[in-house]
Amino acid sequence: MEIKKVNLKSKLNKFNEYWTPKIVGELNNQFVKLAKFKGNFVMHMHEQEDELFFVVEGKLFIELTEKTLELNPGEFVIIPKGIKHKPYAPEEVSVMLFEPASTLNTGNKENILTVSELDKI
Repeated sequence: MEIKKVNLKSKLNKFNEYWTPKIVGELNNQFVKLAKFKGNFVMHMHEQEDELFFVVEGKLFIELTEKTLELNPGEFVIIPKGIKHKPYAPEEVSVMLFEPASTLNTGNKENILTVSELDKI
């Protein structure tokens, strides 16, 4: 097996679409994903998986039941399984996600934003 480093900027430059995570690494049945967000997502939850959002560039907001989190570059949050959350970004934001390989981006809400087959870049 070849061990390769990953350059986040280079990977982020390979795509422009929003809300379509791309797999950039795998470890211990977890995917490391990069995504670009802009606009509103859907309120949802993951019944079996925790989810980590790490902001690379821009500003991400995550609406929870009782408050809204604001994440800036270099900050991350772990959303525990079973917690309803709604990411949104008024301006484009680049995010790294750490999630179990089984995680569906829209959790318990399958809709037009659901991406069931992720690209590896």
